[in-house]
Amino acid sequence: MAAAAAAAAVGGPQPPQPELPAPGLSLDKAATAAHLKAALSRPDNRAGAEELQALLERVLSAERPLTAAADGEEAAAAGGGGGPGAAEEEALEWCKCLLAGGGGYDEFCAAVRAYDPAALCGLVWTANFVAYRCRTCGISPCMSLCAECFHQGDHTGHDFNMFRSQAGGACDCGDSNVMRESGFCKRHQIKSSSNIPCVPKDLLMMSEFVLPRFIFCLIQYLREGYNEPADVPSEKDLNKVLQLLEPQISFLEDLTKMGGAMRSVLTQVLTNQQNYKDLTSGLGENACAKKSHEKYLIALKSSGLTYPEDKLVYGVQEPSAGTSTLAVQGFAGAAGTFGQLDSSDEEDQDGSQGLGKRKRVKLSGSTKDQSIMDVLKHKSFLEELLFWTIKYEFPQKMVTFLLNMLPDQEYKVAFTKTFVQHYAFIMKTLKKSHESDTMSNRIVHISVQLFSNEELARQVTEECQLLDIMVTVLLYMMESCLIKSELQDEENSLHVVVNCGEALLKNNTYWPLVSDFINILSHQSVAKRFLEDHGLLVTWMNFVSFFQGMNLNKRELNEHVEFESQTYYAAFAAELEACAQPMWGLLSHCKVRETQEYTRNVVRYCLEALQDWFDAINFVDEPAPNQVTFHLPLHRYYAMFLSKAVKCQELDLDSVLPDQEMLMKLMIHPLQIQASLAEIHSNMWVRNGLQIKGQAMTYVQSHFCNSMIDPDIYLLQVCASRLDPDYFISSVFERFKVVDLLTMASQHQNTVLDAEHERSMLEGALTFLVILLSLRLHLGMSDDEILRAEMVAQLCMNDRTHSSLLDLIPENPNPKSGIIPGSYSFESVLSAVADFKAPVFEPGGSMQQGMYTPKAEVWDQEFDPVMVILRTVYRRDVQSAMDRYTAFLKQSGKFPGNPWPPYKKRTPLHPSYKGLMRLLHCKTLHIVLFTLLYKILMDHQNLSEHVLCMVLYLIELGLENSAEEESDEEASVCGPERCHDSWFPGSNLVSNMRHFINYVRVRVPETAPEVKRDSLASTSSDSLSSLQNSGTAQVFSLVAERRKKFQEIINRSSSEANQVVRPKTSSKWSAPGSAPQLTTAILEIKESILSLLIKLHHKLSGKQNSYYPPWLDDIEILIQPEIPKYNHGDGITAVERILLKAALQSRMNKRIIEEICRKVTPPVPPKKITAAEKKTLDKEERRQKARERQQKLLAEFASRQKSFMETAMDVDSPENDIPMEITTAEPQVSEAVYDCVICGQSGPSSEDRPTGLVVLLQASSVLGQCRDNIEPKKLPITEEEQIYPWDTCAAVHDVRLSLLQRYFKDSSCLLAVSIGWEGGVYVQTCGHTLHIDCHKSYMESLRNDQVLQGFSVDKGEFTCPLCRQFANSVLPCYPGSNVESNLWQRPSNKSIQDLIKEVEELQGRPGAFPVSISSETNLSKEMESVMKDIKNTTQKKYRDYSKTPGSPDNDFLFMYSVARTNLELELIHRGGNLCSGGASTAGKRSCLNQLFHVLALHMRLYSIDSEYNPWRKLTQLVEEVNSQQGNEEQQPEVPILYHDVTSLLLIQILMMPQPLRKDHFTCIVKVLFTLLYTQALVALSVKCNEEDRSAWKHTGALKKNTCDAEKSYEVLLSFVISELSKGKLYHEEGTQECAMVSPIAWSPESMEKYLQDFCLPFLRITSLLQHHLFGEDLPSCQEEEEFSVLSSCLGLLPTFYQTEHPFISASCLDWPVPAFDIISQWCFEINSFTERHAEQGKALLIQESRWKLPHLLQLPENYNTIFQYYHRKTCSVCTKVPKDPAVCLVCGTFVCLKGLCCKQQSYCECVLHSQNCGAGTGIFLLINASVIIIIRGHRFCLWGSVYLDAHGEEDRDLRRGKPLYICKERYKVLEQQWISHTFDHINKRWGPHYNGL
Repeated sequence: MAAAAAAAAVGGPQPPQPELPAPGLSLDKAATAAHLKAALSRPDNRAGAEELQALLERVLSAERPLTAAADGEEAAAAGGGGGPGAAEEEALEWCKCLLAGGGGYDEFCAAVRAYDPAALCGLVWTANFVAYRCRTCGISPCMSLCAECFHQGDHTGHDFNMFRSQAGGACDCGDSNVMRESGFCKRHQIKSSSNIPCVPKDLLMMSEFVLPRFIFCLIQYLREGYNEPADVPSEKDLNKVLQLLEPQISFLEDLTKMGGAMRSVLTQVLTNQQNYKDLTSGLGENACAKKSHEKYLIALKSSGLTYPEDKLVYGVQEPSAGTSTLAVQGFAGAAGTFGQLDSSDEEDQDGSQGLGKRKRVKLSGSTKDQSIMDVLKHKSFLEELLFWTIKYEFPQKMVTFLLNMLPDQEYKVAFTKTFVQHYAFIMKTLKKSHESDTMSNRIVHISVQLFSNEELARQVTEECQLLDIMVTVLLYMMESCLIKSELQDEENSLHVVVNCGEALLKNNTYWPLVSDFINILSHQSVAKRFLEDHGLLVTWMNFVSFFQGMNLNKRELNEHVEFESQTYYAAFAAELEACAQPMWGLLSHCKVRETQEYTRNVVRYCLEALQDWFDAINFVDEPAPNQVTFHLPLHRYYAMFLSKAVKCQELDLDSVLPDQEMLMKLMIHPLQIQASLAEIHSNMWVRNGLQIKGQAMTYVQSHFCNSMIDPDIYLLQVCASRLDPDYFISSVFERFKVVDLLTMASQHQNTVLDAEHERSMLEGALTFLVILLSLRLHLGMSDDEILRAEMVAQLCMNDRTHSSLLDLIPENPNPKSGIIPGSYSFESVLSAVADFKAPVFEPGGSMQQGMYTPKAEVWDQEFDPVMVILRTVYRRDVQSAMDRYTAFLKQSGKFPGNPWPPYKKRTPLHPSYKGLMRLLHCKTLHIVLFTLLYKILMDHQNLSEHVLCMVLYLIELGLENSAEEESDEEASVCGPERCHDSWFPGSNLVSNMRHFINYVRVRVPETAPEVKRDSLASTSSDSLSSLQNSGTAQVFSLVAERRKKFQEIINRSSSEANQVVRPKTSSKWSAPGSAPQLTTAILEIKESILSLLIKLHHKLSGKQNSYYPPWLDDIEILIQPEIPKYNHGDGITAVERILLKAALQSRMNKRIIEEICRKVTPPVPPKKITAAEKKTLDKEERRQKARERQQKLLAEFASRQKSFMETAMDVDSPENDIPMEITTAEPQVSEAVYDCVICGQSGPSSEDRPTGLVVLLQASSVLGQCRDNIEPKKLPITEEEQIYPWDTCAAVHDVRLSLLQRYFKDSSCLLAVSIGWEGGVYVQTCGHTLHIDCHKSYMESLRNDQVLQGFSVDKGEFTCPLCRQFANSVLPCYPGSNVESNLWQRPSNKSIQDLIKEVEELQGRPGAFPVSISSETNLSKEMESVMKDIKNTTQKKYRDYSKTPGSPDNDFLFMYSVARTNLELELIHRGGNLCSGGASTAGKRSCLNQLFHVLALHMRLYSIDSEYNPWRKLTQLVEEVNSQQGNEEQQPEVPILYHDVTSLLLIQILMMPQPLRKDHFTCIVKVLFTLLYTQALVALSVKCNEEDRSAWKHTGALKKNTCDAEKSYEVLLSFVISELSKGKLYHEEGTQECAMVSPIAWSPESMEKYLQDFCLPFLRITSLLQHHLFGEDLPSCQEEEEFSVLSSCLGLLPTFYQTEHPFISASCLDWPVPAFDIISQWCFEINSFTERHAEQGKALLIQESRWKLPHLLQLPENYNTIFQYYHRKTCSVCTKVPKDPAVCLVCGTFVCLKGLCCKQQSYCECVLHSQNCGAGTGIFLLINASVIIIIRGHRFCLWGSVYLDAHGEEDRDLRRGKPLYICKERYKVLEQQWISHTFDHINKRWGPHYNGL
C-alpha cells in the first residue's frame, strides 16, 4: 500500500533522503516490533515509549519530499531508486508490523475482529449502490438497509422498495433510533455485547501508541499538499495529493472494518485533545512541523476563518478575514462581511453593492452570527481532519472513513458536534466548488447519517446551537444572490428577492443545507425548540421573505420576448424546497391543542413580515397592472398555519386574523394569481412565450398544488368570509377585467380587455367563484375525504396506473406528515373508488399496463367537476373527464344526450368559515347573475354554455346554503336604510329570486340598438309609464361599489388611516377618448330571476311553455326532494332542479313559479327573439354540431383505416388472413396481374418492365435455436447453472458438416447437407407489389428527403409505400401465365421409369430456361441484384463453408439452403406440423414462389457434372463397383445414405427448368422417399441391440419372397441388417456403445412410429413446397394421421389404398429399381467407409430429425432473483462489474451494454453478440432497468418489460423498486415476435445504435 504517500510538496527540492530508515532500524521489522511491544508492556515503559517515538519519528517523517503538485519532476528525481512510492510503502509496512507487535498482520486483524460487539451493521456505500428501504420498519424516513441485511430480515408484506443510492448512505440495521427492531436482520438482532469477552490490554496497546503519529502524519501531508494560490486551487492539484494519499486512507478504512474494539481505539486517538496539542502546536524545534503549522494557519485565514487565539497575530481589526472565497464565480458574495465591505468585494455588481450593504447592516445586529460564520478552532485530530476533508471538497475515501467510524457511539457524538461546528465553512466551500453536485451528494451522505437520529439531533441542538447555525448559514447563503424586487413600485421598492438566474438557485446548490434543515425539523423535540424561539422565527421569516415575489413576470404587450428564460424551474423548486418543505415539517408538530402557542408565534411573525413586505413594496390597494408572481411563501405560511389552527388546535380563527385593511391587502396578490391564470389560459400572455404557460401548469401540478394553489384559495376563502361580500365580489370581477361586460346593454365597451378574450375571462371569473365557494379542502374535510376526492378527480380524467396515481395525489411533501404514499388509507380508498383492469395485450400493439378505472357508483355520485378543474394541468383533461362521464351516462342508460357537469353536494362548512356563504347572498352577486341570465336569454355576444352552467351552479349553491332564519313569508317591507338604487330588496337569494326588476338604466354606445328602440318607445302609448319609471330605473356600477366599500372599510378600521389612503383612480378605468360616445338608455326588463329561468327552460328545450311545475302532478316531490332523475342531465335538468329547490325553500316562490307558468308570456322583445331564432343556432350549438360532424368523419375514417389495416397488414402472428394480389390458386387463363402501389397501374410483370414484391430480407438464427427436448432452458441464476449450446440444432448440424468434411470430398459434402440454421436468410413480404423502376425513383426521393427516418436508405431500406411495413429489397415476379401451370398439372399416365428419364434429361439441359441469360433483360438484371441482396443479408461466415474459399459449390449450397430456411421457418410458424392445414396466411403472403424462381435461375448456372449427380445414384444401379477402390489418394464422395434427403429434394427441384410439371415433382418425391425410408431403417438398426437385430434379420428373411416384399418394413429391415453386417458397422459394440442403444423393447407399433417420425419432417417440407409451387391447399388432420394424409397428398400412396387396417408407412414405397439391389449398393458405400471409421460411420447414420419448436430462455418468477445475481456479476471478458449489465434471452450470455471495456474493432459487446448469436438480431434483458432491448441489424429499440409489479405496471430503470413478477403473456408475445421475425413491423420506435450498445 503506497502509503504515507501523500506527504506533500514542500517549497523547493530538498536533498534526497535515504528511503529506508537508518541501518540500525532496518533489522527485521517483526523483531523490532516484538522487542518494542515487550518494552512497552513493562510497568515502567518510559524507555520503550521514547524508543518507539524515535522510530516513528523517522519512519513517518513528513520531511520526505513527495510527488506533489508543486514540483512533480524534481520530486520524482529526488525519490531515488525506489521511486517516490517506495518509502511510503515502507512506512505502511512498519505501521502494520508495529500494530501487530511482531506477529503477523492478518492474524492480528482476525484477533481484533473476534472482539467485535457487532450490534450495528453500519456498512457504508457510495452512489449507485443498490439498497432497500422499508417504510413499515422505518422510524426515520431516511432509513436504509444493505441488500444483505434486508434479505436476512423478514419483510414479507411490508411496504418496501429497492433503490439506487443517489448520494451514498449507510446501513441502519441494528440501530433502534432509526428503525424498529422487528426489522433487524438475523446478524444484528442479538444484542451481543454481553457475551463478547473483554479486549486483552496488550492486544491493542501498540495501536494506541502508533496511530496518533500515523494520523498526525496524514494531517501533515494534507497541510503540505494544500497550496492556497491566488485563485481557487485547481481540481487537478487536489486530486493529485489525494491519489498519493489513497493507501494511507485505505489503511485507516481497513482498521475501521476490524470492528468495535479497533474503532474505540481510533475514537480515543481522534478525539483526544492532549495528543493533538502536543503534536500539532508547531512549537517544537522541528522546522518541518513549524512550517506545516504555518500552512495550516494560512489555509484557515484564506477560508475567511480566524483562529481565535491568533487574533493578536492577525489583528483584530478584520473580524472576517477576506471574503474572497465567497465569490461565487466572480460574483462576490454579500454574505461574508457584515457592516464594512472589504476591498475584495469590489467585483460586486454595481446595483447590488449598496443593496447588499443595506441588507447586511440589517442583519449584523447579533454578534452570535459573526462567530457562527467566521470562527473555527480545532482541538482534536478529528476536527482538523474534517476541516481538510471539506477543504479538499469531500474526497470519497475520507467520507467513507469518517462514516465507517459511526457505529462507535462516542465517536458519533463527537463527530456530529465537529460537523456542526464546521457547518458555515461547508457552506462557503460548497458555494465555491466547481463540482457542487458531487459535493452536495457527499455532504448529504454524511449529514443524513447524523441528523436522522432524533436523540443526537436534540443533543446537538441544545449543546451546539444547531438551529441558530443552520438558519444563519442559510440566510448568509441566500444573501449572496439578492436583487431589488420590481414588484408593484419599481422605483421606490425596498424589497429584495433572490435572483433565480443565479447559479446558486439554478443548480440547486442550496439543496444539502435545506435538506438537513428539513431533516432536523422532522424531530419533534427540535421543531418545538424552533417554534419557541422568537429570534429564530424572526430570522426564518426574514429568510422566507427573500422568496416572496421572486421571478416576477411582466406581460409583454407589443412584441414577443426574444429570449424565454427558464428561471421559473429554479423559482418553483426553491419555494418548494426552501420554504414549503420546512413549513410542512413544522406543521406536522402542530397537531394538538397544546401546540396553540406555536401557531400563534408563527402567525404573529408571519404577519409582521407581511406588513414589512407591503411597506417595502409600497403597496396600497391596487396591484400594478400586467404583473404577476406565483411566489408568495409568506401568504402560504400564514394560510397553512391558520388552517392547522382551526382544524387541529381548536383555535378561534378571529383571534389570529388581522384587521380588515390587512385582510384586503392579503387577498390582492393571491387573487391576482387566479386572474392571471385565466389570462394565461385565454392566451393574453402569448407574447411571453411558452414558459408562462409552464408556470401556470407548475402552479397547479400535483407536487406543487398543495403548497401553492391550495393555500392561496384557502386564504382567499378566509378573506372572503371576513370581508364585505359586495366588496369581494366586485373585486373579483374587476381583477378579471370583465366589469364592463356585466351590463344589460347588448353592446358595451371594455376598456381593459379585447373582445376575443372577454368570454374566456368571464368563464374564468365565474369558475373561480364556483371553486372558491365549493372547495372544502381546508374548510372541513377530513384527511380521508380529501384523499378520496383527489383520487376520484384523477381517475375521472383518465384511467391511471397505480404509480401515476401515487404521483398525482398531492401528499404533504414532508414524509413525516402521516399520509405516506402507499399507506393503508391510500390502498383502502383506492379499492373503494376504483376497479383494477388487468393489462391486456393487443396483438401487435402497445403493451398495456394494469389500470385503475372509476367504479360506476363513483361516476354516479362522486364525480366532481370542480375538483377536476382545480387539479387539471392541461385543459384537455377537463374535456376528457366530461367525455368519460357522458359515455358512462349513455352506457348505463341514465341520460342519452350531452350532459352538463353534475352538481355535487358539499361537505358541511366548518363553523369558523360560515361567513363565506355571505358571498352567495349579496346583492352584487345577484345583480351579476340576473344580468348574465338576461344576456344569455337575449343572445348577447360573448356568452357561452359554460357561463350559463356556472351561473346556474352559483344560484344552486345559494339555494343550498340559504340563511335558515329567513321566515318563509318575510315582510317585503324594507327598512328605510335601503339606498334608492338597490335592485333587490334584501340580500337573501331565495327572496331576491322572485323580485321583479322593471327598468334598468344602462350606458351604451350611441350605435347600440337600445338607443333607437328607446326613441320609438317614447312615441307609443307606453311612453308615459316609461317616463314615470325612469326615476326608479336601476343603475349599477361595480367599480363605484368597490371604491365605496373600500372607503368604508378603511374609515372603519382606523380614523388616522385616512391620511395613508390615496384611492388610485387609475386611468385604466376611464374610457379612452377614441371610443364612441356613451349615452344613457333605459331598458324595460320586467323580469325576475325566476321568470328568466323559466324562459331559459323554454329556450333550451326549443319549445314554448315547456316548463310545467312537477309538484302540481305529484305533491310528494316537495316532501321528498332528492329525486335521482335530476342528478344527471343537461341545462334543462339543471333549470328544473333549481326551480324545484326554489319552490321548496319558500311557498311564495312556489306560487310565483306557478303564476309565471300560467301566464306563459312570449319572450320579452318578440322581434329580438325571432331574429335570434332565424339565426337558429347560436355559436355554441353551431360549434357543437361542427364538433359532432367532425367526430363522425373521424370515426368513419378510423373504421376505414382499421379495415385497411386488417387487410393490408398482418402485424402480429401469422393468423389474420390477408389476400394477396397474386392469385396462385384459381386456374385462370390470363396472366397474373399485379398492382403497383406507387403508380397505381396494374398489369402483368414483363421482361422489360418487371414488377416486384416488397420484401424484407433478414438473417435469422431462430432455426438454430431448436432443441430436441420440449422444456425450454432456464436462465442461469446461480454460479452453478450454465447453458451449453451443444444440443442446439445449429450446433448439431455444424458438427455433422465438419465430420463429413473430414472424410469426404469437399464438393460432395456441400451437396449432402443444408446450411442456414444460423444466419439463414428469411424472406418475408407484406404482399404489395410495385414496378421496379417506380421503386428506384421512390428510393431516390427517400434519399433526398431530409426528414430523420428510423431506417437507412443507403442500405436499401424503405417502408412499403402502401402499408408502411419495413422492407429492404424487391423480389422480381416471374413473368408467365397461369395457363402453363394448369397444363403442367394434368396427371399423365407415364410410368415412373419414363419420368425418371425425363427428369434426368431436363436437369442435364444447361440453362434451358424460357429467358435465356445471355440476353441481359431488365428482369434478369433485377434477379441478379436481388440475389446479391440475399447474399449480403447474412455475414460471410454463415455462407462460406467450403474448404476452398469462393468455390461455386458454396454458392450452390447457399442458394438451396435459402429455400430450406424459408420452408423450415414457415413450418415453425405453423406450429411445427401441418395438422391445421389450409392455405394459412403465411401461404397467402408468402413469396416462396417468386423466391424459387430467382433461386432456380441462379442454380441452373451451376450445372452438376452428370456423373456426380446424386439422381443417378438414386435411380440406377452402378456396375463398376470396384473403380472407387482404385483411387485411394482421392477422398471418396459422401455415401448416399449420409445425404440429407430434404436438401436433395431442393437440389433436384431447383435444377429443373421452371415452371415445373406436377408429375415430375411427384416422381422426384417418390424416388427420394425410398432413400429416406432406407435411412430410417438403417438408423433403427443401429439404435437397437444385437439380439433384436438378429431376431429381426431372421423374421424378415422368412417373408422375403412374398409378393409385396418390397413394401414390407420387416423384410427391408432384415435385408438392411444383413447387408450392413458385412461391414464393421455393428462390430465395435463396446461399452461406449450403450449410450446410443435405447433400452426399450421394440414392438412392431413402436417401430412403425419410429419410422413415421423419422420421415415426417421431410413430408412436411415437401408438402409445403408442393403447396407453394402448385398452389394446392393443405388438408387439415389429426396429429396421429398426419403421416398418411401428407403422403396421400403428395401422391406417395396409391389411390386405391384401403384405409381399414392400420396404416403402414412402407406401403408408400415405390421403388424405381429393384429394392434389394439398390439397397445393397447403398449399404456397400457405408461398409467401405466403416472399414476405417466405424465410430464416425455410426454417428453419421443416426440423425436427430425431430426438433422441437425454438423457445427463449425460461425466466424466473421473481425479478429480484435475476437482479441480485446479475447486477453484481463480473463480466467474463473484462472481469469488471459492468455499469449496464445485460443478458441475452436466447442463449443466456452475460454482456456489458455500451461497455467500452469489451469493445472489439469498434463494435460494443451487445452488438457483437447479436451478430454471433442471432445473426444480427439480439434480445437482451437490461438488468438495471428490467427492460428488454432488441437489436436488429444496425437499429435498436426498447421493447418494454416482461416483468410487472403487483399492479400490472412496468418499472423501467427500477425507479420505484417494487417487487416485479414475470408476465407470461408478455413473454409469449416477445417470443412470438422473435420466431415470426416481426420485430421490425410491430415495434415502431427504432433508432440507429452506431455499434455503441
